[in-house]
Amino acid sequence: MLGTIGRILKWVLLLVLVIAVALLALRSFRVLGGPALQPWHTYVPTELSAEQLDAADWGRYLAQEDDIMSSVRAEVSQKLAPEQRVPINRYFEASPVYPARFAQDWNRSYVMEPDGKPLGVVVLLHGLTDSPYSLRHFARHYREHGFVAIGLRLPAHGTVPAGLSKVRWEDWMAATRLAVREARRLVPAPAPLHLVGFSNGGALAMKYSLDALEDQRLARAERIVLFTPMIGITRFARFAGLASLPALLPPFANAAWLSVIPEFNPFKYNSFPVNGARQSFRLTDALQAQIQRLAKAGQLGGLPPVLTFQSAIDFTVSTPAILSALYAHLPDNGSEIVLFDVNRTLKFAPLLRPSSYVAVDRLAPTTPVTYRFTTIANASDDSDLTVERSIAPGQLQPVVRPLGLPYPPGIFSLSHLSIPIPMDDPLYGMYPDPKTKDDYGYNLGAMDARGERGALIVDQDFLTRLSSNPFFPYLLERIDGEIKRPSGPSGLNIATTTTAGLPVRLEAVFSTLLPSDEELQPFAGP
Repeated sequence: MLGTIGRILKWVLLLVLVIAVALLALRSFRVLGGPALQPWHTYVPTELSAEQLDAADWGRYLAQEDDIMSSVRAEVSQKLAPEQRVPINRYFEASPVYPARFAQDWNRSYVMEPDGKPLGVVVLLHGLTDSPYSLRHFARHYREHGFVAIGLRLPAHGTVPAGLSKVRWEDWMAATRLAVREARRLVPAPAPLHLVGFSNGGALAMKYSLDALEDQRLARAERIVLFTPMIGITRFARFAGLASLPALLPPFANAAWLSVIPEFNPFKYNSFPVNGARQSFRLTDALQAQIQRLAKAGQLGGLPPVLTFQSAIDFTVSTPAILSALYAHLPDNGSEIVLFDVNRTLKFAPLLRPSSYVAVDRLAPTTPVTYRFTTIANASDDSDLTVERSIAPGQLQPVVRPLGLPYPPGIFSLSHLSIPIPMDDPLYGMYPDPKTKDDYGYNLGAMDARGERGALIVDQDFLTRLSSNPFFPYLLERIDGEIKRPSGPSGLNIATTTTAGLPVRLEAVFSTLLPSDEELQPFAGP
């Protein structure tokens, strides 16, 4: 009997080995036919290590950042081959998207200080392959409310995508600790400290807050605001490192990259190395393990309230994991999750997957929970106007409030990228403000790319994926509530029933971002 089992196991292992070898061979074959690596895929700037970051201050970090930017200019921009000196290349110094030509290079860390004595301080943590640009609107909003805003450029970001091929998530974590130290130096306690995190930055904000529960030397935040936080990602990332094994041989260097794409975005990488996915998984794995450990030990009671904004449909992070791996363990401290439903107007019904329609219903609590569960959705299937449906902690019956905000025509859902970006953003906005003085070369969010496959230098997904949020004014109002009205247990004073003037004011703001009826007329049906 044991001999039979042994033979079966032997054949199973042999089969697994054959499949693994076949997959690696297929991966190597595809790599050989892929695009060649460019200087920005091979030059790795020298960042401070986690150990150096823990010993450094803000001034030291900015000095290293200056050195890194200078090295990228010297080793990449000034060494480009003639065929690489094209307007679409962000590393070409004469390109309209060359970041250093802008009035402010948002790839760099920044500090925004209010007029007068600061009332608080906020640290903003951007996402993977991203830059401090993505959260600048919230930084300005906090500053308007009397807060000092610190936008951190996380290590390996804002420079060249090759930086992500060597970075470790521990480096991002050490940089987060450094930024919080600077925040408390500029604005000491008891003034409030907020952490704002987008995607991978959301995981860092939560990890820092958990670390602060276990390490009294770390300053604790009074508020955590998350945009599409990377609490869970696909299991593929666990094995992403295997995809890069062929890169050990020089002819297969491309295998270290999941995508090699022209770099035309001034504040975000298009190319993505395998190590970036691997480090994100390692971070979320450590985060989930720490949440479970502290929850079992009953040590999560000291966490600050967490307010999360998330699209029900998200291709990048796992929406269910946010609820099951994070919110299910949170104490009764006034936390809330806000989910943006798909556009349920009937014109999209034939095209949306059935699973999209039930995504929110599957996530809604079926028994009372300790957090507030809020959804933003169409008032009905034949209405473009949206409502807020909010289920209070300990309850199951939602309270419905009209928002006066329409789901814009042509948008079937929000995306992972769109949540923290307003519709009038000059780079990513669908309706860029013509009065803005910011000029970033192109408006990527307003491009309406239609044509035949294969004509563009990138996949059309880059131009069709929604990159701005029609409900951005709602986010600002909710964050105002976090700033002005601290919440207590059960979230009784979280702003789900804010001022009666809210819908009117939001509608007025939003109306400035939409095209007029006359402009939409050519696209109207019979």
